[in-house]
Amino acid sequence: MYQARPAQSDAPPAYALKVLRPEWQDDSRGLAILAREVQVAQKVSHQHLVPVLAAGLKEPPYYLAMPWIDGGSLAEHIRRHAALDLPVVFWIARQVAQSLEALHEAGWMHGDVKPENILVSPSGHATLIDLGFARHKAECSSFADRAVLGTLRYAAPEMLYTAEGGDASSDVYSLGVTLFEMFTGHVPFDAEDVAELAAQHRQELPADLRSLVPHLPTRAARLVHNMLAKQPLRRPLARDVVNRLAALEIETFAERFTCSAPDDIAKAAAALHDS
Repeated sequence: MYQARPAQSDAPPAYALKVLRPEWQDDSRGLAILAREVQVAQKVSHQHLVPVLAAGLKEPPYYLAMPWIDGGSLAEHIRRHAALDLPVVFWIARQVAQSLEALHEAGWMHGDVKPENILVSPSGHATLIDLGFARHKAECSSFADRAVLGTLRYAAPEMLYTAEGGDASSDVYSLGVTLFEMFTGHVPFDAEDVAELAAQHRQELPADLRSLVPHLPTRAARLVHNMLAKQPLRRPLARDVVNRLAALEIETFAERFTCSAPDDIAKAAAALHDS
């Protein structure tokens, strides 16, 4: 990923260029991933979903141009602060759920929801990125085509054990894993062995969130429990997740101004509150 600005301009870099690596220029799969990002961005537009402004896919170097988003990934914030303050969790997760709602209503699933693919600006604006593994509901795909261990920690059981490769409810599961990690600082299932990790997703129940985070509202723990249901039909829809997170966000809105993480979000929220 590179920062870029228009030629002959002295303005600060305002764009991000995603360029296919030279060793992948002849890899049809790499080009297909870029093409899929363009396709989805043309079909679905949302303030919390990364847009594609331009693309060069006819000849090398293959690239996508997107807005440059200040800040860092949610994964970086979690590594730096471990568990995040509850109001910040509800705030960020609600925005991501809204992007999933837009994708799902248009017939798409993201397919790779995880903290590394969520950018958080200093003002607290969350953007879901990396649409290269998105899939339309009319398509089938293989989970074997994507990165294994990092993504596997957030993958729904059906993505690992069914030929269809999951559906929109799989994104809800992945967001549930992300929520669990935001609350506790660690994922609910983890192992270095791929088969063992897959079995955990399929068979084991996550730890009781209220025992790990005693001050967590019961409704929040219940929401994550529902999102992590082993059976896809038992999970809430993305729009229901949005509504439930929004209610929790409203309850803790005043507390957001005293939060300490991510770095600048509390300051931005306080300034907005005072204006």
